[in-house]
Amino acid sequence: MPATTRSAWCDVPRLQVKQFAALAMEEAPRLAEDILDEIRREYPQLPLILDESGEPMALVGIRRAIEGFVRRLTDVSGSTVTEGQPPSVFQEFGRGQSLHGRSLDALQAMYRLGVKLAWRRLADIGQRLRIPPPAMYELAESGYEYLDGLVDQSVRGYAEAAARQAGERLRQQRKLMALLLEGQPAVAPPDPVKALTERAARIGWPVPDRVAVGVLLRPARDAVAPAVGPDVLLDMETERPRLVVPDPDAAGRPELLRRALSGWTGAVGPAVALAEAAKSLRWAEAAVTLMERDLLPAAGVLRCTEHTQALVLLQPEELVDDLARRALAPLGHCGPTHARRLAETLLAWLETRGGAPEVAARLGVHPQTVRYRLRQIRELWGDEVDDPDRRFELELVLRARRLRGELGPP
Repeated sequence: MPATTRSAWCDVPRLQVKQFAALAMEEAPRLAEDILDEIRREYPQLPLILDESGEPMALVGIRRAIEGFVRRLTDVSGSTVTEGQPPSVFQEFGRGQSLHGRSLDALQAMYRLGVKLAWRRLADIGQRLRIPPPAMYELAESGYEYLDGLVDQSVRGYAEAAARQAGERLRQQRKLMALLLEGQPAVAPPDPVKALTERAARIGWPVPDRVAVGVLLRPARDAVAPAVGPDVLLDMETERPRLVVPDPDAAGRPELLRRALSGWTGAVGPAVALAEAAKSLRWAEAAVTLMERDLLPAAGVLRCTEHTQALVLLQPEELVDDLARRALAPLGHCGPTHARRLAETLLAWLETRGGAPEVAARLGVHPQTVRYRLRQIRELWGDEVDDPDRRFELELVLRARRLRGELGPP
């Protein structure tokens, strides 16, 4: 009610106001019990929690709410009924709803039921004392404003408890992910499977048989966490967010994950047994590193299993480079452009296992050009190009170079 509005209670004789307040205050304990009884009839599943004195907290809260509301009548300022502060116990009611996984809807319905019963009792007192109707109308309106205050207190308590629960779940989730992804710690638990199961139970995570681990690249520092769902473990605290996907090959899972990660880039490692989650993480990290170097496509979240060749050939970079230096040493006597053309021809020949026409079609050049180059290749490598092991090495290092963009596409 606006502060500039003159209260109708200012026109009620002071003695009458005091009589009304005294009767209402006297009625408060019995009214509180009646309200709680009615609420428990409507909501029989409502738990009855006792305070330190052994009295039901709900009864204490209802009684204090009634007393606080009535007490406002004894402080008429000349403009309006004084605003009262709802008792803080209503924050506890909100916290309880959150901790037990219930919504606030039922709690608000209980409050409305209580206000309705309280208004009937106060209206009866007002009728007995012949309180003018305008004052009683104002009292009814003020009662519903007071109800809003009770709801606000409960919402605050609900939000605080929900935030604490979310924070604790995230903390436990990060511990579970560390246990999954950090491989063998320096001090391993006596029973790793039991430790993992117990940690998962704390956040209600069903332990799957197989998982895939993903690594994401942030689109922006303040990017909103992807809505992957509660069964997918997500850690946004690291520079590259990580996620553990249970049963990654289950029906519909890839599509749901694709939608949830829309707008993000990164990689999801291969599906592995739960105890080998660190291996899936290793491949996902390798793929993301190649994406950052533009050696793998950086549009969306890729699956490592669809880029096995690139990961196998590019990830052990030092070993492949060392093999390339030895296997392709004969090209060191050619100029850069000519060496590249010979390398492309050699790779096309190894891949097609065909003659000059097939290789020429693959390269888009004349067959006679291919024949000329193949003669040069024979001169450079000799009989080594007929040895299966040497052919395999040559194809491996040439495919790696093509993946790096050092040779033309097939």
